[in-house]
Amino acid sequence: MEREVRWATTDDTQDFGRRLGSLLRGGDVLVLTGDLGAGKTTLTQGIAEGLGVRGPITSPTFVIARVHPSLVGGPALVHVDAYRLGSAIELDDLDLDADLDASVTVVEWGAGLAEQLSESRLELNLTGDDVRTAHLVGVGDRWDDVLDALAPVG
Repeated sequence: MEREVRWATTDDTQDFGRRLGSLLRGGDVLVLTGDLGAGKTTLTQGIAEGLGVRGPITSPTFVIARVHPSLVGGPALVHVDAYRLGSAIELDDLDLDADLDASVTVVEWGAGLAEQLSESRLELNLTGDDVRTAHLVGVGDRWDDVLDALAPVG
């Protein structure tokens, strides 16, 4: 299933992330791609709020991955920045498998690398500077209900 959404402001991006985060559960994998400044980390900040995890949420570019434990008894957030990784093997070396079933995993710059983490995942491609567009593709049946729940109310 596919959806496309647009956000006019960073607040809109975070609001969408909060709505998405409230629908996520342990084992969910999100793969974020897009240009620099397209809102990947801003979206992840909203997702973290929706999940109720400990922050602050910043781009883990230099540490590659951060784990943010839940403050509300839900799943932890594993936030990965794959920008500096050269291959899927390097991503595999992070040993994320140990956290996958119990956590929500968000991989920025993950296209071409993170698909190996799960057969079921939500792929989000973000574009734009002022007005942002997100193309969402749900891989696996899990995402049909999530994307339906995120559809704009009109």
